[in-house]
Amino acid sequence: MNNFLESQIRLFQYYKSLADKSIAVLTDEQLSFSLNENSNSIHVIMHHLSGNMLSRWTDFLTTDGEKSWRNRDSEFEVQIDIEAVKNRWEVGWKCLFDTLNDLTVMDLDKIVYIRNQGQTVMDAINRQVAHYAYHIGQIVYLAKYLRNEEWVSLSIPKNKSKDYNYEKFSLEKNRTNFTDEFLI
Repeated sequence: MNNFLESQIRLFQYYKSLADKSIAVLTDEQLSFSLNENSNSIHVIMHHLSGNMLSRWTDFLTTDGEKSWRNRDSEFEVQIDIEAVKNRWEVGWKCLFDTLNDLTVMDLDKIVYIRNQGQTVMDAINRQVAHYAYHIGQIVYLAKYLRNEEWVSLSIPKNKSKDYNYEKFSLEKNRTNFTDEFLI
């Protein structure tokens, strides 16, 4: 079970890395771009995710994950200060990683609540990995759209699968985590 915690931390690091690499190549104007009035900009997605992280991971084992001080609806309003959103993004991730690093195997079967809905710590972690992966996929998609021909692949580049597989299969079998090569 200790491997579960380590694996989940690596997954969160991987998804943060994908988002950070996407955000890093965009201008503030691009971060604020949305496809239409019903879609969110990267800036708004970052604001939402950071609000979610702060709410879910603050006092994770002892209080409901939907904090009374959270205003979820406001997270989807365009924020003028992009630097403040970037700072809040980092604070949210720090809260998540600090909490996960403090958990033990003994905590995994404990019950935590989100909006009074009980679930094991393990299920709550899985829930957040899925939620963050969903939104980070949106961030990567928008960044790729905005960069267009200037986009640099974050994984296996298009039409390079054969080369990638050739390289991997030329190595001896070994046990590694798939994120090793992407967490740079």
